Amino acid sequence: MTREASDLPDHPFMPPVEERVVPPADDRVAADLRGFGPLGLFAILVILAGNGIVAPLSAILVLLWTRRSHTPWREIGYVRPRSWARSLAVGVTFGIALKFLMKAVVMPLLGADPINQAYHYLAGNTAALPAMLFAVTVGAGFGEETVFRGYLFERLDKLFGQSAAAKTAIVLLTSALFGLVHYPDQGLTGVQQAMIVGLAFGTIFAVTGRIFMLMCAHAAFDLTALAIIYWNLEADVARLLFK
Repeated sequence: MTREASDLPDHPFMPPVEERVVPPADDRVAADLRGFGPLGLFAILVILAGNGIVAPLSAILVLLWTRRSHTPWREIGYVRPRSWARSLAVGVTFGIALKFLMKAVVMPLLGADPINQAYHYLAGNTAALPAMLFAVTVGAGFGEETVFRGYLFERLDKLFGQSAAAKTAIVLLTSALFGLVHYPDQGLTGVQQAMIVGLAFGTIFAVTGRIFMLMCAHAAFDLTALAIIYWNLEADVARLLFK
């Protein structure tokens, strides 16, 4: 005898009962969307191509796919935090600290230019701030985390399984993809930084299965980068330890 969703016990890594979805047994479209047949592969291609039209279209398509395919929200990391305030505080602190670590230690050791030439036009450019604030909070914090951690982890979990080796492969693969999408506008330096950040965020997501703290961390990371560029502090931060 099967239990209804309302009979299932609450679990710290599961959303509340009202957020769980029990898919209809005869919903063929939902099953095909969750699979890797023609419709499932087409959905993957459309979702990944979404940001080529406008960001964060890919993330919005992920949410639509999740709902229509009856995929439990927890499988893309959308699990209600035990404390919203704590998730926000931890995410912001971690994101700021990680950005300074990357800018002052990691990237100088990799021989990166202390000035991000792709975005140096933002230095003192108040007119460009509204669009960039939207890009780093909605486009990156919400959008990139939903796609690269939530969606791709769910899809690759279905292919590779849940073993430690599989999760390691998923972290590595998604980090590589995350790095590559930064090549067109930031070159090799952008790829290096994004891959390292992807490894950090991906590892946390693989362990916790929760995405909201990472959204806060990602937004804080990029907002810190934006502040450093806007106030023309890049060279000072990059040479803080290595003169």
